[in-house]
Amino acid sequence: MFAAVATEACAQTPPDSIVLNNQLQLGDVVAGQTLDVVNAQDQVTVATSAQGNTAAGSVEHGTFTINSSQDMRGDTVARTDVALSGDTNAVVNVTTQAQGNYLGASGYSADVTLNTVQSNTGGQVSATTELGPNTGRLLQGASVGAAAISNTTAVYGEGSYVQGTIDQESSATVRAFGRIEAQYIPAEAGVTSQAIANAISVNSGATSGQNLELNQRSTGDVIEAGASANAGNGWNLAARARASANQANLYNEGGSVVIASSQQNSAYVRAAALTTSYDFGSATATARAAGNDLSVGNNDIHLEIDNNQLNTGGVDSTATFVGTNGYDAYVGADAVGNSVIGYGCSNCQGYTRTSNVQTNQGDVSAIANTTVAGSGRAVITGANAAGNSASFYISRPGH
Repeated sequence: MFAAVATEACAQTPPDSIVLNNQLQLGDVVAGQTLDVVNAQDQVTVATSAQGNTAAGSVEHGTFTINSSQDMRGDTVARTDVALSGDTNAVVNVTTQAQGNYLGASGYSADVTLNTVQSNTGGQVSATTELGPNTGRLLQGASVGAAAISNTTAVYGEGSYVQGTIDQESSATVRAFGRIEAQYIPAEAGVTSQAIANAISVNSGATSGQNLELNQRSTGDVIEAGASANAGNGWNLAARARASANQANLYNEGGSVVIASSQQNSAYVRAAALTTSYDFGSATATARAAGNDLSVGNNDIHLEIDNNQLNTGGVDSTATFVGTNGYDAYVGADAVGNSVIGYGCSNCQGYTRTSNVQTNQGDVSAIANTTVAGSGRAVITGANAAGNSASFYISRPGH
């Protein structure tokens, strides 16, 4: 096992605190593991992680101001290869994660102010998980995951007011790939792959509020997620792939939410899910690809969104299932150039003010392929492609 974490900073801060963080990583960061196991009698759990720059801070009471700059200029690569021969008699869990820049902040009964910049100009961010080939019998099932994210900002507030600016830019190629190949899996087994250039997550509850400006730019060549689940006989088999250039998810309870968001993407975004099984019980293949993705929710009265999205890259989603004899097959492919969702309180007199500008100049494609060569019970498929998608709503019981 070889693992490297280039730059890491952690802070447990007192009230009325200021964190000044500047991180620069010039070289590559690589982590890898290889396992060859025969007739495992207990659990097989493997985790591999490669991270360029990481910073984390939290405060309870008082105020918390974070001024952070993270600059990743090398490659970030993580890979896990697992070969399991014979009978494996416990659940198998294998996860691989590669991150260029990561910033985490949390406030508890505190005001949190963010002034953060993340930049990744490295060649690639890559995460690969391989379970097989020639894996034998996974008698208790398996969970396989691969996640590659160029820039991540994650914020949590509890009884807190979160405000400030988050700026992310990525020119790296981002790829995540996960695969299972086994003879027999008489239990649940799934592969999940996720590739994102820029990711923002802000969650606040217990009477909190948000006032944030978000700026995300993706200029790399490719953002790609691939998931492949394969078995000779699979009872409950699934492959799920998700790729996004820019993604921001925000949720709040107990106060107002005011968000100004700008997302721009020129990268080619692709998600591909493949599930194959000669004999199958339940088989699933789902893929979703998005150029720009914004979701803002507030479980209180006031919600204000100023959204501007520009996508010039192609967006492609493909989901495929191939089997011979079995029961139920579920196949779904979704692709969107620009997507925004805003929603308010479901059981109070909430209201929303929105300004939305979406421009898509790239091709968008969603394809679902299903083949059952012998006999099956049910086949449920769907393919949805959209250039621009916007949904804003306030719902109440009975309305």
